[in-house]
Amino acid sequence: MVSDCVFCRIVRREIPAQILLETEEVLAFKDINPVAPIHIVLIPKKHIGSVMDPQLPALPPLTAELFAAIQQLMGEEKDGFRVVINRGPNAGESVPHLHLHLLGGRELAWPPG
Repeated sequence: MVSDCVFCRIVRREIPAQILLETEEVLAFKDINPVAPIHIVLIPKKHIGSVMDPQLPALPPLTAELFAAIQQLMGEEKDGFRVVINRGPNAGESVPHLHLHLLGGRELAWPPG
């Protein structure tokens, strides 16, 4: 974990979050600035800088656990949802820790940008 990373601090419970799901590898919590009625952030508990981190392909159990968490959290969302990974400032990434946004609860426009 990185000491000053906001998401690492949430994992260590130094910053409060409304946690919805926790597994050995993954933490899911409500986004503090939601853009949809359902806006959940999923993070690996281990600090991984981004989706481009070279160690990520070597971690298939983490990938499986992230997708299992999505299924568990969104299993009842029958009208659909979106999974978003932002990478870099032009994409709107504000925390350099791999995270997935789960958005739902309303019709989502396309294209998103």
